[in-house]
Amino acid sequence: MQLIEKMVSTLSGWVWGPPVLLLLVGTGLYLTIILRGMQFRALPHALRLIWHKEHAGDGDISHFAALMTALAATVGIGNIVGVATAITLGGPGAVFWMWMTGLVGMATKYGEAVLAVKYREKGPHGMRGGPMYYLSRGANLPVLGWLFALFTALATFGIGNMTQANAVATIFKSTFNVETWVTGLVLMLLTGLVILGGIKSIAKATSLLVPFMIVCYLIGGLLVLALQLDKIPHALGLIFQHAFSPAAAGGGFAGATIAAAMRFGVARGVFSNESGMGSAPIAAAAARTADPVKQALVSMTQTFIDTLVVCSMTALVILTGTGWLEGVPAGQLTSASFGAVLGQPGVLLVALATALFAGSTLIGWNYYGEKAIEYLLGSGAIKPYRVVFVCMVLVGAMMQLEFVWNFSDLMNGMMIIPNTVGLLLLSKVIKEETARYFKW
Repeated sequence: MQLIEKMVSTLSGWVWGPPVLLLLVGTGLYLTIILRGMQFRALPHALRLIWHKEHAGDGDISHFAALMTALAATVGIGNIVGVATAITLGGPGAVFWMWMTGLVGMATKYGEAVLAVKYREKGPHGMRGGPMYYLSRGANLPVLGWLFALFTALATFGIGNMTQANAVATIFKSTFNVETWVTGLVLMLLTGLVILGGIKSIAKATSLLVPFMIVCYLIGGLLVLALQLDKIPHALGLIFQHAFSPAAAGGGFAGATIAAAMRFGVARGVFSNESGMGSAPIAAAAARTADPVKQALVSMTQTFIDTLVVCSMTALVILTGTGWLEGVPAGQLTSASFGAVLGQPGVLLVALATALFAGSTLIGWNYYGEKAIEYLLGSGAIKPYRVVFVCMVLVGAMMQLEFVWNFSDLMNGMMIIPNTVGLLLLSKVIKEETARYFKW
């Protein structure tokens, strides 16, 4: 097992080296340029479209439900543990690179959704689309489409399953002294009950759960910051200062280089908002719409909400506290930071948020995995996949956190490569659809 862990860690380091980081961020920058900074100018319009009900066109669920399903998959422990891990390993400067990933990632997420809706098709279990379809049908690269589906099917058990279950089990063990296997078993049963109903059941559950959990978490975070207003400028200063200079060791903090800040900021940013990974457009393809751009604009708001709102809240709560300097483990850092200001209610809030965030991510990523498996093996493989997915929740709850994160990073990186290639090759299509909609 140690050999496997070492190999996964080494491969993850290679995948998240300069070439993939450049490909990921470069794709977002390129799309930002050719789309004329559309993600900034069109954000108010995109936020209004979330509530727009469209009855024309194909699709299984509304714009709002598609966004909630995608948010369910992204607003997870990446927003709680992922941010803490980025700061622990990359220093405060990692938050800056997380923001940059989010800003250019909005254009990437938009482009992914345009292509997902444009090249989707009807299947026996509803609409199906995503990078595997626009790679094969749009870019005429079926091999890359197959590889993307394979990496997605594997990534499902990392980012969308084991990391989520592991984080909930860890925080419930430290907060309530609940055995990890008990937490894993409960999560497994609840996940199974929801996913049996398919995308409509998933969309219904996430449409109720996601808005509630995000609002509650943000209220808690705002309360912490309101009680520490004088510390916010210093926290922001740390973020900008250490984005371009090493963060020196101090207290229990081991220090971090600029390269570490960039690597873990971008990696955890992508883990959280999934821009460039190609996962969210799988949900976007299920939206009921006659215009790819409308759903793409709605999908774009997902990155804004996830990274620039929720992740920022977590980062500021951590950096206005002292836990990150005292060697508090990443898995407990956010909880400790809330608890230092709000006491036991703060700890309970993070524990509840972790459970809700992780539970919704399990539901959302199960859908992504189903579509990937359907593409690889046909619709008959969906039910066996669901059984395996549900069982892996229990396994993930009892595994070591470091291995789970490294495995997740590796699979996330492998998804990025074929997806960004497809985005670059089909960038002309994205630009043409955008110009048509905005009448450039």
